[in-house]
Amino acid sequence: MLEKTYDSAAVEPKIAKKWEDADAFEAGANAAPGADSFCIVIPPPNVTGSLHMGHALNNTLQDVMIRFERMRGKDVLWQPGMDHAGIATQMVVERQLMERQEPSRRDMGREAFVERVWQWKGESGGMIFNQLKRLGASCDWSRERFTMDEGLSEAVLEVFVRLFKEGLIYKDKRLVNWDPKLLTAISDLEVEQVEIKGNLWHLRYPLEEGVTYEHPVGYDEEHDQVITETRDYLVVATTRPETYLGDTGVAVHPDDTRYQSLIGKHVVLPGVGRLIPIVGDEYPDPEAGTGAVKMTPAHDFNDFEVGKRAGLRMINIMSIDGHISIDENSDFLEGLERTDELNKLIKALDGVERFAARKLIVEMFEQWGLLEKIDAHTHMVPHGDRGGVPIEPRLTEQWYVDAKTLAQPAIASVREGRTKFVPKNWEKTYYEWMENIQPWCVSRQLWWGHQIPAWYGPDGTVFVEKTEEEALHAAIQHYISHEGPWKAWVEEKLEEMKPGEILTRDEDVLDTWFSSALWPFSTLGWPDKTPELARYYPTSVLVTGFDIIFFWVARMMMMGLHFMKDEHGNPVEPFDTVYVHALVRDKNGQKMSKSKGNVIDPLSLIDEYGADALRFTLAIMAAQGRDVKLDPARIAGYRNFGTKLWNATRFAEMNGVKRDPDFSPTKAKTTLSRWILTELSKTVREVTEGIEQYRFNEAAGALYRFIWNQFCDWYLELLKPVFGGEDEAAKSEAQACVAYVLEETYKLLHPFMPFMTEELWEHTAERDRLLCHAAWPSSDFADNEAADDINWLIDLVTGIRSARAEMNVPPASKAPLVIVGANSVTRERGERHGAAIERLARIEGVSFAEAAPKGSAQIVVGEATACLPLGQLIDVSAEKARLDKALGKTQADIDRILSKLGNEKFVANAKPEVVEAEREKLAELEQQKASLETALKRISEA
Repeated sequence: MLEKTYDSAAVEPKIAKKWEDADAFEAGANAAPGADSFCIVIPPPNVTGSLHMGHALNNTLQDVMIRFERMRGKDVLWQPGMDHAGIATQMVVERQLMERQEPSRRDMGREAFVERVWQWKGESGGMIFNQLKRLGASCDWSRERFTMDEGLSEAVLEVFVRLFKEGLIYKDKRLVNWDPKLLTAISDLEVEQVEIKGNLWHLRYPLEEGVTYEHPVGYDEEHDQVITETRDYLVVATTRPETYLGDTGVAVHPDDTRYQSLIGKHVVLPGVGRLIPIVGDEYPDPEAGTGAVKMTPAHDFNDFEVGKRAGLRMINIMSIDGHISIDENSDFLEGLERTDELNKLIKALDGVERFAARKLIVEMFEQWGLLEKIDAHTHMVPHGDRGGVPIEPRLTEQWYVDAKTLAQPAIASVREGRTKFVPKNWEKTYYEWMENIQPWCVSRQLWWGHQIPAWYGPDGTVFVEKTEEEALHAAIQHYISHEGPWKAWVEEKLEEMKPGEILTRDEDVLDTWFSSALWPFSTLGWPDKTPELARYYPTSVLVTGFDIIFFWVARMMMMGLHFMKDEHGNPVEPFDTVYVHALVRDKNGQKMSKSKGNVIDPLSLIDEYGADALRFTLAIMAAQGRDVKLDPARIAGYRNFGTKLWNATRFAEMNGVKRDPDFSPTKAKTTLSRWILTELSKTVREVTEGIEQYRFNEAAGALYRFIWNQFCDWYLELLKPVFGGEDEAAKSEAQACVAYVLEETYKLLHPFMPFMTEELWEHTAERDRLLCHAAWPSSDFADNEAADDINWLIDLVTGIRSARAEMNVPPASKAPLVIVGANSVTRERGERHGAAIERLARIEGVSFAEAAPKGSAQIVVGEATACLPLGQLIDVSAEKARLDKALGKTQADIDRILSKLGNEKFVANAKPEVVEAEREKLAELEQQKASLETALKRISEA
């Protein structure tokens, strides 16, 4: 006999061990001969990571599809793997060294440090895989990959070298997001905008000698003319005064009449003495600030673009750790006369930390009489998400990928429908980014990662090859075949048997996203032509969050189309569908964050409610385009849903239900059996279509309705007289049919709640295979006549129950039921199901009439009307008063919310989740109002 209660804490580890021992999730397991392949590559979590709610949703949805397709007999591979997470991992290990008071990274050297990171990875990295197994993820764990493993490293080398030789990877000097704490360039994805209450400093820049202009300062209404004053300076506004030392121009809009006469003239950089040009460019907004914008092309992304258009100099005035560096800075000093004033400035500022320098510079402008004013200014400041300090746009030489060229086939693939986004609206986001894509900076100033395969000769010539030996060979060929100063030097090194001194390797490593961009084919063995690559590429679907469409999805598209070709040489997309799921928020619609204290830990939810309950909750709430508002109370509710099926199985066992191998739906004779089998087939179709169309909430909803309502609440209830009756043939069929429906239900529910269903599957019969390998149910059976018959009974009883609840009819009160306007079919049904109607709806007798009895609640069922005399059951006047009062309160609540939502200021200024919550409340109240009005109408007719 099944245990009285389901214990997820005991069952889930046992089932997980059973799957592991059986290699149940191995690629191709349960595949039918000649089956189509179905492959998903897991979005690789960071090796430093632990399971969060985003992971839980993402992997639940993947696992639903994987288990579904495996049960359909496809050749399934769910490819697992982890990302080496360059910055995050290096930070973890460096922090560990510091805590243990061991030598720092730089003290121990690169080779020893990297070895230490590998040691950490072996001991502590990758905990998230065990956490995913707790969630029930059915990956082929034997094929685990890591972005730094030998095979993937070979793929990275192959791609980098080929792209370089094709001219699609190159070195360039451009601005990057520089983290002054971690001392590396970081990607846009690793930058987060933080709201800061700062200042806007208005600084005066003197015009070059002899130049003035008329600046408007007011308007004389009496004489209808603009009042101006003669100025010999421009006012620029900035939030970053510390960058002024790198200014190489001031930009104004060419149509700004205030400054048109100044374009082509110069201002003098205060304290420095450098003449910098005033240029016309469309970037400045004449309506914003003063309309004149100082240009620091080496320290601001917008200024960099203006600087390129206007031919401005690029002067970097900061060190890598965010300190002012001007004393021995040849770019800064070029063209300057070392005056006493300049020397004083350099002495005061050189080596000073950037924010301390900001304070000093503002004081200097005030002393010079050039500080116009200071305004309080709240603005967004980009911070490094790992280092936690403001990033510094920095002009550095880095490695870049020509993303614009690689993006063109990837754009065409989506436009022409070879790859589709679900929901489709995410295509717009994809296009907006891809069509405006910038060169991709792929170098990072770290030690942990794929070291760039580039070596430099003595004159700086770069040689890009897979190995140092190949690079050395290329270098020797280059220098010996070219007459020049380095030919003899190289020949001498060769004669001295010191070829290792000829080249110096680039110290940088590749951006983590570079290796993960190759994920759909590198994990399958590329660049080798492996059987897995031939079998599972292209993959079937990618499941991801919207926030990495740019950084991962787009880059996989670019790399896949460039490197993967069919037998005719045509590019092959890495996947045909990108399913983009929404965010998991808290129950109030707030984004989860540590600062808000509303982060929900999925592991603690699994401990409390079980993995199945969490999975089902996430799936049934995963409506396309709608965020998941996760309330632990909902998880408790869906745990009860699992308990309902567990108890139904136990009830079936207590009534002699057991699997009959000879039973099939076509053999069923009773209306009740044929009804539930018809509803089962309908549910199979709904669940199948829901998963196929990525409408996981609809698939889960169909399961919930069938299991809770149709099977447990109605079918088993209607079977009680059969199980307790004397008709052995009917009882035997019912027992076989219940066993069959339960078996098929376990299959249907398995992708969503795998642990409990596998346990029930094993318990209820001797099986020759695991449930995860069972065949997906068929939806062939249909008996519409039987379905209509029982559904009529259910609709009638449901209507009566609703009317009784709305009218506050005491449970023990009974009254006769009169059916008006019934045709012959309804009359026959009413007579045949009379006993069930009386028992389930708590009425006394069923009769038929041509007119409704006076004072009856009326329920329309089909062509007939079921009438329930209320006067015999309740105090009609008291109930009417109660309903009137409840309706008045509900209407008042509706009016209050309508007033709030009708206030444009509220809608514009309130947080979106607050507005959405009010709209949801309104919808609930409207539903309550409709129910109350129905009840009032019924009682008014009584």
